[in-house]
Amino acid sequence: MPPTLLLFLLTIATTTGGSAGAAAAPPLRPGFYSKTCPRAELIVRQVMKKAMIREPRSGASVMRLQFHDCFVNGCDGSLLMDDTPSMLGEKESLSNINSLRSYEVIDEVKEAIEEECPGTVSCADIIIMAARDAVSLSGGPHWEVKLGRKDSLTASQEDSNNIMPSPRANATSLIELFANFNLSIKDLVALSGSHSIGKARCFSIMFRLYNQSGSGRPDPTIEPKFRERLDRLCPLGGDENVTGDLDATPEVFDNQYFKDLASGRGFLNSDETLFTNMKTREFVLQFSRGECEFFNAFVEGMIKMGDLQSGRPGEIRRNCRVANSRPVNVLLEA
Repeated sequence: MPPTLLLFLLTIATTTGGSAGAAAAPPLRPGFYSKTCPRAELIVRQVMKKAMIREPRSGASVMRLQFHDCFVNGCDGSLLMDDTPSMLGEKESLSNINSLRSYEVIDEVKEAIEEECPGTVSCADIIIMAARDAVSLSGGPHWEVKLGRKDSLTASQEDSNNIMPSPRANATSLIELFANFNLSIKDLVALSGSHSIGKARCFSIMFRLYNQSGSGRPDPTIEPKFRERLDRLCPLGGDENVTGDLDATPEVFDNQYFKDLASGRGFLNSDETLFTNMKTREFVLQFSRGECEFFNAFVEGMIKMGDLQSGRPGEIRRNCRVANSRPVNVLLEA
């Protein structure tokens, strides 16, 4: 296990009642900005609505930011930081480069909030609010978010490379990863339902189509007619940046994703493996039959994931892409 992940897991133990030595993070709570920036959540929703009208795919893109931020040293906005001469950030890590997008939407939200309440709302909290709104504006559930996070002072490409899973990941490795963060198998399957909206690149499935597990053959779990469609979308030697829908209703947050998995029409290997693995299959079937059950489990998982914190010193960034210019000793005392 990478040392940085071990340190983070020790911090999780502390914040959930363990005895590890890392400093406990401050408690998160709903309505954190009710007095200091009462319109914060409204502003986030307004900007998200405009962004999704401008480009519907931005909803899925913004929602994914919570996953990729929270799993790497907690929900601290580190994902948003640009590289500097002395720091390689997370944007160009293996799981993020040419994949994550819509950072400019978070910039738009931050700019609007700074005009209303300068220096008050963290970029980390903006990700949490924007992800929630991306789901609800796409037809999914709406929930109360806990807020009060600080923004990290740095970011780490190495940590992201060590922690984030590949599109090639199988259910066994995903179960292990989620367990490291006190997330259950049910949480794993429900949160994978984030792929109810959005697209992914052909790059992520070429091995499934033409060389699964080094066999030189396609993944046998892909439904034949669906595979023919994928072959046309992503031909061998074609443009691997072409994108395909992650489920049959890519702009509507619903339980179609799970129906597709049960029919052998999962786009990514890491999706379809949830149906072929016996430990995860029961939840795929459960959610394919009951959308309300999926919504409830998804909300529970998003809240649990949003609770992940590193306990490290932080700040409220004025610009989500860079740390504030302040003396190091002041930052350490914050």
